[in-house]
Amino acid sequence: MICIKAEIPEEINKIDDELKAIYHSNDTVCIWVFKTRDDRNKFMDNTIGMKKDDRQNYLDNFYK
Repeated sequence: MICIKAEIPEEINKIDDELKAIYHSNDTVCIWVFKTRDDRNKFMDNTIGMKKDDRQNYLDNFYK
């Protein structure tokens, strides 16, 4: 396991982990939050292998 120390806002910590999708690159960590576990799982399944911008575009087109 690799841990990187960060100050995560309390409102993010309070959200159930099963509703969060986390992405990281060499300079960014992104956390997407969904209303349901099924939405989160569908997002993860449908965005496997995508880069951050492609995942964000997918989210914008299908979840908003």
